[in-house]
Amino acid sequence: MEHSYADYVPAIKAMSDETRLKIIDMLSCGEMCACDILEEFSISQSTLSYHMKILSESGLVNAVRDGAWMRYTLNKEKTDELKTFFACITSDKEDCICKRCKNKKSNNQCC
Repeated sequence: MEHSYADYVPAIKAMSDETRLKIIDMLSCGEMCACDILEEFSISQSTLSYHMKILSESGLVNAVRDGAWMRYTLNKEKTDELKTFFACITSDKEDCICKRCKNKKSNNQCC
């Protein structure tokens, strides 16, 4: 299975922050408005907006305006795709990139 690793970089970068990981965890239970998310953190509204922008642009989170409020949900399709990608790159498979690397070195020695 061939992957475009670059396609997954934005989502992985978005998850590389503790606050954003906590937000993803919070959204795993369902839709939340920004005000409810903000109550769980000691950050400003603008900082939360920054984090939500990164999560939304990465495709991990869906954002919908509801009057003056923003409502957020996890993008199930994207999170499932990312889980599948992680499962693929962390398991042995016939067309694994490591096998191509090993085949280039006939004596299996490092360097």
